[in-house]
Amino acid sequence: MDTSAETVRRVLTGTGDTWAIVGLSANERRAAHGVAAVLQRFGKRIVPVHPKAETVHGERGYASLAEIPFPVDVVDVFVNSSLAGAVADEAVAIGAKAVWFQLGVIDEAARDRTRAAGLDVVMDRCPAIEIPRLPDRPE
Repeated sequence: MDTSAETVRRVLTGTGDTWAIVGLSANERRAAHGVAAVLQRFGKRIVPVHPKAETVHGERGYASLAEIPFPVDVVDVFVNSSLAGAVADEAVAIGAKAVWFQLGVIDEAARDRTRAAGLDVVMDRCPAIEIPRLPDRPE
């Protein structure tokens, strides 16, 4: 992927601390559950987005991005690549500043549309892997 180290750094440190995690449920066996815990540990507010709208890690869940009643900085996409484009379009519609497509979530057309709308985009990377690598990471 062509995601630059600078974009990764900017999204993790300068874009804002409210992360909507699409695909996050209370299922502890899912990767999203662990990634959300890491993001919280590094000071991010996580917002679970899942059709079940479950509370996860103490944060109220919502069935869709459109239902979140406050601004979201980053939309972290933990859904199948075939669904990622619709999530990216919703992220643009709610005024998010960035979209982060998780490892294995690849939709080049969605990336291009999202960038064209002015959002930062990270694709095929994991914030739980990247944030501890930052030399001046938030503690």
